[in-house]
Amino acid sequence: MADPFEGEVVVVSRRAESDGVVSLELGLPSGDPVPSWEPGAHIDLVLPGGLTRQYSLCGPVENDKSWRVAVLREPDGRGGSRWVHDHAHEGCTLTARGPRNHFPLLGSPRYLFIAGGIGITPLLPMISQVHASGAGWELHYGGRERASMAFLDELEGYGDHVTIRPEDQLGMLDLATVLAGPDRSTLVYCCGPAGLIDAVEERCRTWPPGALHVERFTNVITPSGDDAEFEVELRGSGVTVTVPAHLSILEAVENAGVPVLSSCTEGTCGTCETTVLEGEVDHRDVVLTDEERDAGETMMICVSRARCGRLVLDL
Repeated sequence: MADPFEGEVVVVSRRAESDGVVSLELGLPSGDPVPSWEPGAHIDLVLPGGLTRQYSLCGPVENDKSWRVAVLREPDGRGGSRWVHDHAHEGCTLTARGPRNHFPLLGSPRYLFIAGGIGITPLLPMISQVHASGAGWELHYGGRERASMAFLDELEGYGDHVTIRPEDQLGMLDLATVLAGPDRSTLVYCCGPAGLIDAVEERCRTWPPGALHVERFTNVITPSGDDAEFEVELRGSGVTVTVPAHLSILEAVENAGVPVLSSCTEGTCGTCETTVLEGEVDHRDVVLTDEERDAGETMMICVSRARCGRLVLDL
């Protein structure tokens, strides 16, 4: 699936948002408006050395002059965040792809937002839009310590809608209270560390189906270890490839010389989402909803596989 935009962007401004988090305003070198987007969207940044990283758009949706992303410095990461913190200064030019949105804001009379650490970023434009609409909402935002929690100055303007909970002072988010009773009029949006999302999912098991919406930074689905070989027909290319147990569909397709847009290779970003024409999919991503998996119309070919011996893809 093609991205709506791929090209150069320039760092228009840079700001420290907290200890370990910087935000970048990214504009087009021409000064033209950036492509439009909706809350929950993210872009890919292609960094020197072949690194590609996904960052949630966290500025105002109505700002068509630039995109804002925020980057947490991760000393134990794979190098992308360190490069941004050390080198992405004003005037720096990068390649961007997107936006794409697998975490859309749906309509509801009331919202419950739950954020942990850098997981606040995709929720900021949601909160802004919901607040402007007049719908009811509240945010519960946790972090290790207050100094490490980004965008507190922006959130203070929402008053009692926002609960800030630094763990070193007040302990962890009180999910038992926050999610005490299922509410059919409320949608829950959560983003943050895997432990937080797991806990929220457990608390929301008694909520109505479709009430909870999450975005994960890492894939929590563990392969079974007994993968089998299967065939994939690339209908648009007229090529059939064999996918052995030790390769992903993405790797097999690329080895066959068929170009595919991809990024994370971990089933978290949605870049390689591909239309499925025939066959049953073993979904292993954390992007698609349960309903989308049951429909079987698309798959993330970087991690997902065939449940049967053959798939036909629109590639």
